[in-house]
Amino acid sequence: MVPHDDTAIVAIRNILTRLCKRSGLSPDRLSTTEIDITPLLDLPVIRRYADTHRITPTAAVLPVVREHARRLPATHRVITDAELSLGLLRDAEPSGIEPTGLYSQDLGARREYLSAHWRRLHEIAEADAIPPAPTVRSLRATPERRAFTALAALLVTGAVYTDDRIGRRTSRHDTVGTLTIVGDAVIDHIYQVDSIPDARGFARGRFSDNPGGKGLNRAVAAARLGIDVRLVTAVGDDDAGHRILDYLHSENVDTSLIRVVPQAGTPITALIVSRTGTTGTIFCDDNRIRLAATDLIGPAVRDALAGSDAVLVTLEPPMPVIEQVLATAQALPSRPTTLVAAAVAETPQSLYRYLSGVDYVIGSTGELDSMVPEVPAQSAPHIAEQLQMLGARAVCVVENFGCTVRSDRLALDIPRVQAAALTDVPGSRGAFSAALVYRLLSRPTTPETGRRVADEQDYGWATAAMVATQSFAGDVPGAMPTTDDVDRIIRLTAERH
Repeated sequence: MVPHDDTAIVAIRNILTRLCKRSGLSPDRLSTTEIDITPLLDLPVIRRYADTHRITPTAAVLPVVREHARRLPATHRVITDAELSLGLLRDAEPSGIEPTGLYSQDLGARREYLSAHWRRLHEIAEADAIPPAPTVRSLRATPERRAFTALAALLVTGAVYTDDRIGRRTSRHDTVGTLTIVGDAVIDHIYQVDSIPDARGFARGRFSDNPGGKGLNRAVAAARLGIDVRLVTAVGDDDAGHRILDYLHSENVDTSLIRVVPQAGTPITALIVSRTGTTGTIFCDDNRIRLAATDLIGPAVRDALAGSDAVLVTLEPPMPVIEQVLATAQALPSRPTTLVAAAVAETPQSLYRYLSGVDYVIGSTGELDSMVPEVPAQSAPHIAEQLQMLGARAVCVVENFGCTVRSDRLALDIPRVQAAALTDVPGSRGAFSAALVYRLLSRPTTPETGRRVADEQDYGWATAAMVATQSFAGDVPGAMPTTDDVDRIIRLTAERH
């Protein structure tokens, strides 16, 4: 992800602030205003919504701004809702609030109503803390400036549209908990061949392209298991990027924290997969649309981490991003269960100071070995113990449909599951990670530590989830299992014994 364009944010903030006057952000106001709103109409998020719904950019402004205002912290949400007359509370009509007053035709009257009902509006917004009520005069200074800057930043820096017709998210009450994932979303170019050719070799095969990436794969896997998932990543403002967004919507993954980078192409990864499941990978890096640590400082990501039961970080993003996520999560008053999905990363030593706050590190022997480059891995237990000595609370070495676990409580070696017919499958470790999170969120915290701790049955269930991905047919996230799929593997394995 590129750094925020402060000039664009200021321009959009100034337009929104001026549109507050009179009746607020209404279609009539947008159609007749003398204000130059071209920068607002040209935002990618406005154009995308307009194209999807086959409406004009002017007609797209109100629904897009309403959707993004809903994602603001409570005070910013309350201010922008009233002053732009967005009507976020109009249908609900909560007790103690009169919509005709809150959404008056006059900005001055809306400000007065907002000041007078400050506490009640914050209670409705479920604010963690309620700042002192401002006067109308003080409201017009810092509080308004901060609120409209935050809203403009969301619109400019790429939060995506939400199409209610596609992939309506499951209610939190219907899920086992909330998971925030930080990782990559790409388009996988997958070549399925009889065998992976050498430098001078030749192989016949077939080609497919689908959304993928360690972050996306794990997000889809977790959503299919009934977890409320949000993904933090970046994609380009191209057909591939919008294809990824539509796919995530269809899989019930929250995309509100995904950055859409204007005039940039979405990354592509090439996977060469043999008929036994062995995979070679070529990653095409594009720094223009990679996450940056500065993009995680704002309230939206912090609130997402604070509101999560678990946080899963892949080692795909730049190391400063990973450090920022882990530092933020570990500084929270109630630290979420934290998992790291290993990958080959630059300067992995930067992670060592955070490992004591990581509950689970997951990866293949090779991926985990890259985290400790000074000590070559001699075996799965050896690399697990090396990472334990560096502070990790539990290490899961996952490969070939088996699992080795080392933690303060367990020394566990789960052999290759008998139902496994292949050597490996792309995405199997993603299924394991999501399944482990599912089992953790399904159990209570332990009284002595206040943490969720996996037992042997949890690791066995997560290992069975890998086997269920053998349905892979060129679509990595498409092979991610449901709970019924995993339970079936468990049942079949038990029957064989």
